[in-house]
Amino acid sequence: MLDMDKKIKIFKALGHETRFLIFKNVFTGGYACSIDQTKPKDDLIAQATCVSSIAEHFNYSLPTISRHLKELKDADIIVMRKVASKIYIEPNFETINEIAGCFENLVSSFEVNRAYIFDNTKSEA
Repeated sequence: MLDMDKKIKIFKALGHETRFLIFKNVFTGGYACSIDQTKPKDDLIAQATCVSSIAEHFNYSLPTISRHLKELKDADIIVMRKVASKIYIEPNFETINEIAGCFENLVSSFEVNRAYIFDNTKSEA
């Protein structure tokens, strides 16, 4: 369960344009990596993104991209694994699903409260 501090850390991490774009592209599979296509689809390495592919997409050095990735990792919205000399990245679906659930609850509460407020103002008029 995400506490308030963890939620804030996620939004701060995604609040930077470069980090948001990196996350969006990792999440949607916008980067390709030279990985072994013969591996099974449930294998992390066959599905993940490598850091060098991300660095190629932006006009930043590898250390700068690594700092952005560290922020996303510290916010627990990506998972990074080192295999040999490459670091592979994938979305942390558990955290993403939890934050999505927070939005669903927020929208549901808004709809209930909005209906209550509008229903009460109609009866008072």
